[in-house]
Formats: sequence, structure tokens, C-alpha cells
Amino acid sequence: MGVLFSLAAALGYGVSDFVGGIAARRTSAWPVALASGIGGLLGAVLLAVAFPGTPRTEHLLWGVVAGLGSGAGTGFLYRGFATGRMGVVAPVSAVGAALLPVAIGVLTGERPAVLVWVGIAAALPGIWLVAREPGAADPLSAAGPAAPGSAARGVLDGLLAGLGFGLLFVALGQVPEGAGYWPLAVTQSVSMATVIALALGFGAPWRLSSASATWGIIAGLVGSSAVLFFLLASQTGLLTVAAVLTSLYPAVTVLLATVVLREHLYRPQLLGVAFCGVAVALVAAG
Repeated sequence: MGVLFSLAAALGYGVSDFVGGIAARRTSAWPVALASGIGGLLGAVLLAVAFPGTPRTEHLLWGVVAGLGSGAGTGFLYRGFATGRMGVVAPVSAVGAALLPVAIGVLTGERPAVLVWVGIAAALPGIWLVAREPGAADPLSAAGPAAPGSAARGVLDGLLAGLGFGLLFVALGQVPEGAGYWPLAVTQSVSMATVIALALGFGAPWRLSSASATWGIIAGLVGSSAVLFFLLASQTGLLTVAAVLTSLYPAVTVLLATVVLREHLYRPQLLGVAFCGVAVALVAAG
């Protein structure tokens, strides 16, 4: 079940990023990130009311830490999508989001089976390749080289987003099943506050417009389902496995771009999809 929950989380994050990324390009990154937090909060409160659980103070504090990571990760991800290249931002953020929980999981005593380690090793290049933007590195591509400077902006925002999402995954991994979903509501509330604080710090606009609110809230509602499935995955399996499989979300974003926006899957991306498939099979078998 942990593998299935992780893959469901990857699906949710992939869809959410696709919707939010398009909105950020058409409006502005920080308002979309704030609206995404509003949508996530709505979803989390509904879950918490339906399944309140018995959260203790430390569980809510872990929700606060997760919210700091979620707000920073979402804000920098959308800023990267709006000003840089999606094909740079997505893989860098996904690898960062996977590696931090893996390191923390191992340090805290998790010992995945050998097949799982092989699957993790296959997932990391798969995550990178599947979200690569076609360009000069692919001789079959007609897209041409990227604009100068866009890659550097994407790497920085991707690194910051990956650290944020990694912190989110690690913190949620500390919330036990009996705590219910009020910690998720705390996460989304703190996430919104973090987005506003970062936007003010950068002097960037953050107030909602009709377009950013509509699409951001949709992205947030879908993203809240992803957070829920990751929480369930970390409660029913290893944090290392949950984080790596959830970080396969760029594959979903790329496939959506192929179907909805009629973008091509280029050779590196096809190779990345193959790596991802092998990774899922190995982790499930382990």
C-alpha cells in the first residue's frame, strides 16, 4: 500500500504542478503559490473535520515545519516555472526532494532492502531525464538551445524548491496515523504565511487576481490530495521509499504536457520514463 500511496502522491503533485506552472507563467508566481495554499487549506480542513484524530502538540509542530517547507518549495518552484525553464526547475527540485528524506531516513535507522536501493538508484536519473527540456543535448530535437541565463535561474530556484519539499516530506514523515489531519491544516496555514513572507522579502507582488486565484486554488486542492497520499505512504512504509516514488511527479507533468499541450517526448525523456518504470517495479518488488 505504501508504494500505491506514493504513486498516487506523485500523480497529484504532477497534476498540481502542471496547473500551477501554467498559471504562474500567465499571471505571477507568488499569487499562484498563495492561492495554491488556500486550496490546500480547504482540502486539509475538510479532511480534518471528517477524520479529526488525536494530534499531540509535537504533531502540530511537525505540521508547522512541514508548512515552512511547503510554502518555500511551492513559491520557488512557481517562480522557477515563471522565469526559467520548467525542464531545469522540475528535475532539480525532484531530486532534491528525494535525497533529503532518504538521507534523514537512513540516519534515523531505516534500512531498505537491496532491491529498493537499486530502485532508488534507478529513480534518480529517471527523475532528471524525464523532466529535461529538449535542446542541443538531444540531436533529434528541433527546439534549439535554451536562452542564455535561463538554466542558471532554473537551477537556483529548483534547488531551493527541492530543499523546501524535502523538508515537507521529512516533517510529514514524523506525523503518526492516529494524529488525524489537523497537522495537515496547520501545514497549509503556515505554507500560506511563508509564501507571503517570502514575497514581501523579495519585494514581489503576492495579492490575488481572479486568474491566479482560480487556477491556484485548483492546483492547491489537487496538491492537498498529494500531501494526503504522501502522509499515508510514510505511515504505511519507509520514508525513503515514499519520498523517492513521490518524487517521480515530473513524469506526470511531462506526460500531461504531451497530451494537453501537444509537446513531444524526446529521447532523454523516453529514457527517463523507462528508468522510472524500472524504479517502481524494483521498489514494489523489494
